[in-house]
Amino acid sequence: MNILAWVLTGLLAALYLAAGTLKLTQPREKLLATGNMDWVEDFDGSQVKGIGAVEVAGAAGLVLPWALDIAPVLTPVAALGFAVLQGAALRTHLRRGDKPLLPLNAVLLVLALVVAVLRFSQL
Repeated sequence: MNILAWVLTGLLAALYLAAGTLKLTQPREKLLATGNMDWVEDFDGSQVKGIGAVEVAGAAGLVLPWALDIAPVLTPVAALGFAVLQGAALRTHLRRGDKPLLPLNAVLLVLALVVAVLRFSQL
């Protein structure tokens, strides 16, 4: 079970690290120009950067506490935080009618919940 938890945790952390880094390093206008981040129209640049910072910090929170055995309870808490983040993303995409993004948000939500359950069960 621990191997599964690590694989899922690593996958989730890598996805959020990449997404958060993109949001932190690219201007809002460039993200909008990609065509698959139209949701940034609803947020100003500092809010997009804030979401990126939360994603990067959360990615670290998924891996480091468990790997270093320093407050390992923070790992499933970070996973729950990502579930909340994906719930908000689902709501935003539903409101905007961005239906192609809904399956990705749903998968990330479920993945975050699975990581949370696995890690809470291992405490």
